[in-house]
Amino acid sequence: VQLQASGGGLVQAGGSLRLSCAVSGRTFSNYAMGWFRQAPGKEREFVASIRRSGGTTDYADSVKGRFTISRDNAKNILYLQMNSLNAEDTAVYYCAGKVGGIVSALRTRDYYEDWGQGTQVTVSS
Repeated sequence: VQLQASGGGLVQAGGSLRLSCAVSGRTFSNYAMGWFRQAPGKEREFVASIRRSGGTTDYADSVKGRFTISRDNAKNILYLQMNSLNAEDTAVYYCAGKVGGIVSALRTRDYYEDWGQGTQVTVSS
């Protein structure tokens, strides 16, 4: 199984980025997905999750209304559209996958089976 995150970079406050996570080695449509992030000196925290069909999404309060998680099951790609970025969004962003996936557990880091390598997002103020 391989999860390949990309799309990070340096952006000014107020700007936007779109992260992608390409998944191979799994039947993507059987895979609930999540995005997490880890800032320097902090724990890895939940950002957003999406169920297998894409019909149910969930967001951390800190990103609700600014970030949108989506997936393309035909292309085996997960996305995170990030708008109105601020300095507090600076972190390494990781995608993660869980076969099946129970919605109530998708905020829990240890629940996920597979992880991507992370992509750095830096927001300058």
